[in-house]
Amino acid sequence: MSSSTPFDSALIEMLPRLRRFAHALSQNGTDADDLAQATIERALRSRDQWQAGTRLESWLYRIMRNLWIDTVRSRTRRQKVEVPAEEAEGIGEDPRESVEASFELQRMMAAMERLPAEQREIVSLILIEGFGYRETAEMLGLPIGTVSSRLVRGRTALLDMVGI
Repeated sequence: MSSSTPFDSALIEMLPRLRRFAHALSQNGTDADDLAQATIERALRSRDQWQAGTRLESWLYRIMRNLWIDTVRSRTRRQKVEVPAEEAEGIGEDPRESVEASFELQRMMAAMERLPAEQREIVSLILIEGFGYRETAEMLGLPIGTVSSRLVRGRTALLDMVGI
């Protein structure tokens, strides 16, 4: 039986946070699962590129964001006529799950989904995942002022949408 490395343990610990960020980026449960899985696969294949002593979570979020950008670009290039995924997802769905969900969580998630992508990713990293402005700016390759203004606009828009 093999023992896990500190890298493996930290990666396992990050799974729930990666899944949340994947959902914030993709706005779709299936895409979020695929994105989280692809991120873990890429991280495991590239583990020798991660530098010990640096923040693993920042490295993982950057991998995930880059994978999502690639996915969106790939989808945009495809010119196939397909049935939208949203239509297929509702087939055979048990409605009890959505009924049991909290009303406040549903409202907030709906509001998050209406945010522009650039605000949604900043709000997710700072308000949900707890990263600082500087860390977020470094992860996303943005000036700190851009991060700050997107967070303010995103937070204000969320509060307006949920009526707080």
